Order: sequence, then C-alpha cells, then structure tokens
Amino acid sequence: MTIFSVHHTTTYRYKKPVRPGRHQLLFRPRDSFDQRLLDSCLTVTPDPAELRWIHDVFGNCVTLVDFAERTRVLTFESVIRLDHTPENTPDFRIEDYARAHPFAYAKDELPDLAAYIRRQHPGSGVEDWLAKFVTTDVSRPTGQLLMTLNEAIAEGFSYQRRSSHGTQTPDETLERQQGTCRDFALLMMEAARSLGFAARFVTGYVYVPDRDGPVRLGGGSTHAWCQIYVPGSGWVEFDPTNGIVGNRDLIRVGVARTPQQAIPLSGSYWGNAGDELGMDVTVNVKTEGGLPTPSTMVGAT
Repeated sequence: MTIFSVHHTTTYRYKKPVRPGRHQLLFRPRDSFDQRLLDSCLTVTPDPAELRWIHDVFGNCVTLVDFAERTRVLTFESVIRLDHTPENTPDFRIEDYARAHPFAYAKDELPDLAAYIRRQHPGSGVEDWLAKFVTTDVSRPTGQLLMTLNEAIAEGFSYQRRSSHGTQTPDETLERQQGTCRDFALLMMEAARSLGFAARFVTGYVYVPDRDGPVRLGGGSTHAWCQIYVPGSGWVEFDPTNGIVGNRDLIRVGVARTPQQAIPLSGSYWGNAGDELGMDVTVNVKTEGGLPTPSTMVGAT
C-alpha cells in the first residue's frame, strides 16, 4: 500500500481582462479496488459563478466550472491524496479460450467491447509496423503478445515532450519515431485493435521516484497510457512510454475511447485570440512515508 499526494496547478495568463467561458476538468481519480481517494481539494481563481460535478458517458468524474467576472489570470489548483495498491507483477489470469491469440471475445461481452475494438485511424501503417515483430498467422500466448507490443514502443521510440495541443496519428508517430505519452498510448491502442483486442485510453498521473522530495517541483505534467481488455483479467494497464504493465506507479483519473475524450482541462474565453499569453502547468506526485521504488519513468503529456 502506498499513499500518493498529487499537486496539480494550471495557470492561464492574458494581456487584458477576459471573461472565461465554461471549463471542464478531469482531475478527480477513479475510485477502485486498487486506488481509493482519501482527500480532494480544488481551488479556482477567480471564484467561479458555479462549480458542479457530473459523471460522463465513461463514468469519469468531470468538474464543470462557469465564471461571471473578467480576469487576467485564471488558475486551477488541485490537491489530492489517495491510497494506491501497486500490482508489481501483472497477474494474467486469462480465460482458457483467450490464452492464445487470436481469439474471439465472448458473445455476451462483445456488444459492449465493440466500440473499443473499432479502429479510429485505419490504414496500413500500423499493420506494416506490426509485421516486423508479430506474425499474425501464428498462434502465440496472449499475455506475451501484449507485453511484446508494449516493449516494442517503449524501446523503439524516443520520448519528446511537445507543448502543442492534440495527439499525433499513429502514422505520424511511426514516421517520426518519437512522440509524447499520448501519442504512444494511441499507437498501442490502434495496434492492439488491429489484432482484435479492445483498447481504451487512460489519462492520469505517474509517480517518478527521482522527483520525490520535500518541496514542490515544477516541470511535471499529466500522463497517459492505455488499457487492453483481457478475458479473465479485465482491463489491464499498459504504459508504452515507460514499459509498465500493471498499475505500478500509475494513478488512473479518466478512461475514454479516444484521447480527445479524456483531456484533463479544456475551456474557452471571450476575448481576442491574441489576448492569451500562455499556459503554465506543474504537477508534483509524491509518496507519504516509505522509500521510493527505484525506476526510471517519463511523466509528461
């Protein structure tokens, strides 16, 4: 058991006062058997006219914030504490019919998984890349196949932090041989889907041990990875950026069918396009007590 604390601050600055429109936040972690929210505090500056929570179509807890006054600085500060149970060794308890790939999902689950199996970026690029290390007409252990795919991205691509919004297409990532965690998660999702697996996008935070310390550290950001549905084990975490299989050091906040549906913070403002001076994001994930587990990870979008 590990107690994590996450301090996440986003600040927008403008040349002159603007009126913020509605902003949508995906900051509150999903409670589950492997992570339990202990405390949560959200501070918004200036004070919002209305702040409310809803559950979206995926069951994520979404915060909706509306404003009535104009401002030059808009800040969202989230502080959470949660009890996290790490799964250091993935326990692939796979149903007999799915132990070897290829296989077909059970008929009673297939209607609910269909949207997660459907490709979002069809094309031959992903299949051509897969053909370099996966022989599609040969049966192989399901768990081994998925771990091979995860490792192929972790070891074969260069992580490159990017300040621009959006996610690269899988073809763009393959061509450039580099990307962000969102890009790598989408590439793995599309590769898994092309093999018949159900895959979904995850946004959240990653604990980076060498950043742990008594003071807040800047330069962090949100993290992204994916989940693959494995009969008998359910939705299994795969982080192709860091080569993680299982939930070790991963704090799950939101899940979605596509990256565009799991943006941590989005919104608008009334004003001129040139009024925006920029956005600053800092994320610090720390443990409370105990020694950090030695590992090297990348934590940025």
